[in-house]
Amino acid sequence: MRFTRSTIAAAALLALAACAPPGQQAGSGATATGPIKVANVNAQSGQLSSLGQWEHKGVKLAIDEANKAGGVHGRQIQLDLFDSQGDPTVGTNVARKIAAEGYVAMLGTAESAVTLAMAPILKDAKIPNITSGQSPKLAELKSPFLFLNAPTSVTFDETLAKYLVDDKGMKKIALISNNGAYGAGEHDAFLNSLKTRNVTPAADEVVTPDQKDFNANLAKIREQDPEVLFIGAEEVQSGLIAKQARELGIKAVFAGGAPVGTDVYATTAGLKNAEGTIVSSPYLSNEATPEIKEFAARYKAAYNEEARMHVAKAYDGASILVEALKQTKGEGGQKLADAIRGVKRAGLLGTYTYDANGVGIHETKIGLVKDGKVVPEAAS
Repeated sequence: MRFTRSTIAAAALLALAACAPPGQQAGSGATATGPIKVANVNAQSGQLSSLGQWEHKGVKLAIDEANKAGGVHGRQIQLDLFDSQGDPTVGTNVARKIAAEGYVAMLGTAESAVTLAMAPILKDAKIPNITSGQSPKLAELKSPFLFLNAPTSVTFDETLAKYLVDDKGMKKIALISNNGAYGAGEHDAFLNSLKTRNVTPAADEVVTPDQKDFNANLAKIREQDPEVLFIGAEEVQSGLIAKQARELGIKAVFAGGAPVGTDVYATTAGLKNAEGTIVSSPYLSNEATPEIKEFAARYKAAYNEEARMHVAKAYDGASILVEALKQTKGEGGQKLADAIRGVKRAGLLGTYTYDANGVGIHETKIGLVKDGKVVPEAAS
């Protein structure tokens, strides 16, 4: 076979392009053009689908707004949605697909177990991932390509323990949590916060993430007649626990992290059963600040539903990614990861300042569930 000078040059350019970082075209003086591919991975089916759908809407609103404003140096952001089904195995397969198909970044997931499964693949591919997961194990990975757009359970539960024990003097506290990545993180963080205050739980029940009948666990808790029942589980399961606890006659006030501040929790539990639940969250109300009010109005105009914390943190994460992409002019890889880490942003959840473990938000607030909605504790 005879090789001409032009075919050799073409082959060289293809080789250079194959070696280029995600989002960057290679070649002498070449400038990247065309859409910037960003993956959004969240559960769109299964028990965690409501959470994943909120997250997707928050991400999409931020990306749509950025594209309408001109995108990234004239390039549009192509946002592709992948359904993780809340399953780590599915997530792993999606991560391989993302790594193989030229995505510069990933937004999601909201499920800590799925993000944990995907993280090593994304790290090896040098694809930055801004996740909504809260498990402390995410921060413990110390991946230079993994960033959290909310605090870890350590922050959520330290704030909660301070309020319950230090401020309100409640010490007869029972725990029920699942042994999934999120529930285990909640359990361990809250238990540690209690131990630092010399408080031993009156009961400590652990269930599985797919469990739906908690009567045996709750009967043990009822025997201890606690003042507070800490629930460490996702939205639907937390609601089922609260509902069954009231049906068994448990009168303790419920307390937990962000899941018990959602309407899915309140409607699953029943509004009467959810009333008075204590919530630790960085985002309590759509009325908290003028910026949040404006965001909530834009979100409602786009989706005809009320905004909530999961929507807001996904919006914050996507907005941070857009800001970083503008700095790198759409280039991915290590350069994009460094740009994300350097972003200082006054977001909807608070002021983002990423630490060495990729955690951007470092405080939460206390709210109470009233008529199915969370209001700041000070306003209750």
